[in-house]
Amino acid sequence: MFNKIAHISLVVKDYDKAIDSYAQKLDFVHIKDTRIDESKRWVIIAPTGAKECCLLLAKVTNEKQFASIGNQTGSRSGWIFPFHR
Repeated sequence: MFNKIAHISLVVKDYDKAIDSYAQKLDFVHIKDTRIDESKRWVIIAPTGAKECCLLLAKVTNEKQFASIGNQTGSRSGWIFPFHR
């Protein structure tokens, strides 16, 4: 049996701005975007050519979550994106 981590959640202020930012700065692709309700979506992005783990964008819903944007790992390195072209 092969195990893997499929998605890592990333808290963002705005779905579309996050999608654009990751696409322009890190060459990520927009894989899935499903509307759940009026304010929630299931948005998945990943580096171009990725075959394993993707990022699941999670829009903030309160002030506590908003405060965690950019500090989701307690000021530690949480994600490293090595690029091989």
